[in-house]
Order: sequence, then structure tokens, then C-alpha cells
Amino acid sequence: MFATDKELPVTGGAEKRAYVRGMFTAIAPRYDLLNHVLSLNIDRRWRRAAVAELGWERVPGGTYLDFCAGTLDLAATLGNHPGFQGRVVGADFVKPMLELGRAKSRAVVPVAADTLELPFPDRSFEGATVGFGVRNLMDLDRGLREAARILKPGARLVVLEFSTPPRQPLKALYSFYFRQVLPFVGRLVSKHRNAYTYLPESVLAFPGPAELQTRMERAGFEGVRVRLLLGGICAIHVGTRRDDQRK
Repeated sequence: MFATDKELPVTGGAEKRAYVRGMFTAIAPRYDLLNHVLSLNIDRRWRRAAVAELGWERVPGGTYLDFCAGTLDLAATLGNHPGFQGRVVGADFVKPMLELGRAKSRAVVPVAADTLELPFPDRSFEGATVGFGVRNLMDLDRGLREAARILKPGARLVVLEFSTPPRQPLKALYSFYFRQVLPFVGRLVSKHRNAYTYLPESVLAFPGPAELQTRMERAGFEGVRVRLLLGGICAIHVGTRRDDQRK
């Protein structure tokens, strides 16, 4: 995952990149606790659902990438899965987050790296995941193209990200929780003034499921499908790396 830690730059640019790095560095020690508390532990179920969409059983001994990996929760969910025999590279540009997650799975290899400039050769991985990280990217389209570049043709990318429920009354309840309850609890536990104001701001500014689906297709993925979770609070996007050599 990408680290996040600043105040208002949720639209893009180098300022956002610096903000995100600083924010996630600051909240790293309480990050896992807050994820579980604020989601009522549902985030664990969402990560399992994302791993189930990856299709890793096709190559159980392969090498997979989890980018914007944060404290490596999603990477460890795959790495610790019964039957998985490969390794998971967890890439993030916030080193304190990676350090905190290092012991979660022996199958996970943490790598300090920026998703926009991944230090891996073309077609290196059997699949890739990203959990709650793409909305923090300075350049979403560039990040998606990098994901396509490092994947083998036919490999899957699974994107797990917050969304906004499309229907009432859940939409109104979600908005109240996200704008009022979450920032208050986040500030109380993390001791950071802005980090948990940034979260709802970044979710509301992020493209909806349909637009993200289109942008994944433009970046080099085909057969992209969307699965809404818990009424649209969260969404899983699954796309297959297109074979550019195919006629």
C-alpha cells in the first residue's frame, strides 16, 4: 500500500506524494489497530475476498506482487493462505509501514519502492494485488500502467478500494460515519490531526467503480469486472493483463 499522511492534497502531484508519505509514516504504529477498529474487523474479510479473486491456485509456487503494500496485511493474507507455495513481494514507498509488517508472513518479501517506478523487469509476476492504496497514487493511470507492465500476460490484477454506496439510506449513514465518526476516532487513537480527515476526502475524490474499470482497461487489462462489497462501501476490481502481442 502507499503511506498517507497530510492534510488536503487529494487531487494529485508531487505535493500529494510528499503528503501521503509523511502521513503514513506518522500513523504507522497505530495503522493496523485503526483499520480493524474503524472497519469493525470487516477489513480482514475484504482482504480474504480480494485474495480469492487473484486466481493464485493456477501457479501456487509463483511470485506475486502486492503494491502500495503498507503494513503487508494483504500480502500476508496471500502468503499465509493454505496451499500457497510461492512468495509475495510487498512494495511500498513508506519504509516504517513495511518494517511493522515484516513478521506477518515468511512468504512475504518487503521492498521499498514507489508504485509509479517499480524496480522490476517487464512480465515478472504471476499476479498482483493492491488494497486501499490506488487512491493515494500521485498518478493513478501511470500506476495502473506500471502494474500492467510487470505482470505476465494472462495474470490478474485485483484492486481492493473504498467506494461510496450508491443507494439510500446506506449512502447517508456511510457519509455521516466517514465524515464525522471516523475522523474523530482516528484522531483520538492515532494522535494525528489530519490523517483521518484525509481518508474520507480521498475516497470522495477518487473515481467511482465504473470509471476505475475504464481506466484499468486503458492501462492494459481486459475482462475487468467489479464486485461491490457491503452495499458498495468497498469494491473489488479484477482485470486480466492483456497480451499486447496477440493478433
